[in-house]
Amino acid sequence: MSIKQWFKKHLTNHAETSEQHWNNELRTHYFKTTKDKAFRAIEKMYENASKYDIIAKSEEHGEVSVGVKGSRKAFMVISVIMVKPYRTAIDFSVTTETPLPFDFGYSHKLIQIQYESLKKELPFLETSMAQKMEV
Repeated sequence: MSIKQWFKKHLTNHAETSEQHWNNELRTHYFKTTKDKAFRAIEKMYENASKYDIIAKSEEHGEVSVGVKGSRKAFMVISVIMVKPYRTAIDFSVTTETPLPFDFGYSHKLIQIQYESLKKELPFLETSMAQKMEV
């Protein structure tokens, strides 16, 4: 991790996943499932957890907005996109509510925790598949 990447991770209060993210753990994750099944798994995962509140959901757009409760509050937007049959991408965008303009890497860690939980619910394929696919 370069100095610039260290600052990007620790001295911001926002993190999101992408296809070409410099941090391999924050690259778009692909699961072997349909959009509907992934959406249901995400709903179930957050409805049953006391630490999270589903604020809004839009099945048509494939997005779920979740509030994180506890000592560190955060707001997550989870996007579910089916790129091919049984190839569904799930991305996260997390903003931590802090009095300071940074969260010391909490938003990055929160995304990693969410992906680990999803891997227990859905069959994981790999990260950053878009460049390998013929869409």
